[in-house]
Amino acid sequence: MTIVVPQAPALQEAPIESVERGPLRALLVTPRYVPFIGGVEHHVSQIAQRLARNGVDVTVLTADPGGRLPTEEQLAGVTVRRVRAWPTERDYYFAPGIYRVIASGSWDIVHVQSYHTLVAPLAMLAALRTNIPYVVTFHGGGHSSRLRNSLRGMQRMLLRPLLARAQRLVAIASFEIAFFEKQLRLPRERFVCIPNGSDLSSGVRPASTTADGTLIASVGRLERYKGHHRIIAALPYLLDRRPDVHLWIAGTGPYEPALRRLARELRVADRVEIRAVPADDRQTMALELSKAALVVLLSEYETHPLAVLEALALGRPALVADTSGLSELAERGLVRAIPLKSSAEQVASAVLDQLHQPLVPASIDLPTWDECAADLLDLYYAVLLHHTI
Repeated sequence: MTIVVPQAPALQEAPIESVERGPLRALLVTPRYVPFIGGVEHHVSQIAQRLARNGVDVTVLTADPGGRLPTEEQLAGVTVRRVRAWPTERDYYFAPGIYRVIASGSWDIVHVQSYHTLVAPLAMLAALRTNIPYVVTFHGGGHSSRLRNSLRGMQRMLLRPLLARAQRLVAIASFEIAFFEKQLRLPRERFVCIPNGSDLSSGVRPASTTADGTLIASVGRLERYKGHHRIIAALPYLLDRRPDVHLWIAGTGPYEPALRRLARELRVADRVEIRAVPADDRQTMALELSKAALVVLLSEYETHPLAVLEALALGRPALVADTSGLSELAERGLVRAIPLKSSAEQVASAVLDQLHQPLVPASIDLPTWDECAADLLDLYYAVLLHHTI
């Protein structure tokens, strides 16, 4: 059977105040949620809690590959429902329960978070067939698998009929809008940019840089595409010029053994510390980042590199790979960027330049998570206004 999915019309311009702001039932659908840690998980957790505090009846529907977490619980005012997903050791997240929960529910709006797994098409199809308006946030991150990255274009084309039926497509960085507009062949007015929020520097007085030498911080989940290995490979060349350099890799993930092995092979293991800060301990993260003389992110793909933005807000210079959302920061004059394929010697040279003559923006204003949640709530009401006309 062929499913014909018509394209959704543009939302009508109308004042948000014309909508009755009664209790809103919002379902946020995401592949993973806390206690799992990651950028999407943090984003959904932050906005879900704030929406709930603003009177929204929020349910997070997510997959559980291991089947060991509670099927339903209350977390910080948010109802969390989990359905079994397969396979256990992969991140495909085939979770047929997603469709059943949405089809049997009574939500006003469905917000699909991330399009990369099998959760997204099930959620969109269920919402479409039950006539629930839905919006989609791309969270267009990278992946350590070259095969998975090479299939992204085909994946987007297969999802296009469902993405085209979304009431709005939400980007968290400006470059995403131009990219997905071209990839999906959809008009620009179908997209809206609502960046991630930040609360890292709120109420924190950063320390001065550490007195124990020159600290370089590489922040992000320990996946190969995040590029931590690039700064480790540059360490021998850095130490020739700056013997006091230490590297802190801030994160957890499956690539940790490979990173430790590389550090041992290059005989710099005594200069590399791999240590994560709990995701909810924002004050400690701010204090630790503020000790760094330089923050690096040599990742293959970043949409809205929050770690770099937060470092800049703390007055720390940054060096990034010239790609995706990182290039956008360089174009704005906020960071220095180097080609992704730079050699270890070239990375070391760029690090030394940024240490000797750091580029630090005079000031940077970051959107807060409160603002992010407020913008999304306005979007929800605009969608509902159109849907009921």
